[in-house]
Amino acid sequence: MEKVLMSVQEHNDRNARSKKMLLWFAMISMFMMFAGLTSAYVVSSSRPDWLKNLEMPQAFLVSTVAIFISSFTFHFAKTAVKKGNHSGATAMLLATLALGILFVVSQFYGFSEFVANGLYLTGPASNITTQFLYVIIVLHLVHLFAGLLVLLVVIYNHFKHKYNPSQTLGIELGALFWHFLDFLWVYLFLFFYFY
Repeated sequence: MEKVLMSVQEHNDRNARSKKMLLWFAMISMFMMFAGLTSAYVVSSSRPDWLKNLEMPQAFLVSTVAIFISSFTFHFAKTAVKKGNHSGATAMLLATLALGILFVVSQFYGFSEFVANGLYLTGPASNITTQFLYVIIVLHLVHLFAGLLVLLVVIYNHFKHKYNPSQTLGIELGALFWHFLDFLWVYLFLFFYFY
């Protein structure tokens, strides 16, 4: 009996390691894509039609603060699950969801600031600089929508009591992906802000 239990535990450990490794490969691939895009941005900045001294919208600063704080709330949710604090985890997961939604809303406000300043994605008023910005930011938003879907699945599973101090794999994977999205946006924001 003990041997059977050990092999079940070993199987669960291997399964968890495999899922974490797959997530790491996916995140590294996503980061490489964004590194390539920001490298192309740097190379393209030598073009004569490149916009110099482009200011980032204030709404992007709000979104940066929101996603940064949301990483902490997701971490505290995971910690609460590991301590068996269901209500604390619920509060932190819902706070993470609210901050994620605030991030998306403020991103769209940032786009509206671009448009108000005459910076368009397409048309005669567009240029290569704004096209790069729009494409990179929209690609991050697509990944963030995936992160919100993951977060909703984590919240659903949490309400179904699928997580407890001995079963945290789902919330750990969700938190890891969310932290990656946070890191990626902070990297992009700082890159655009200082470059």
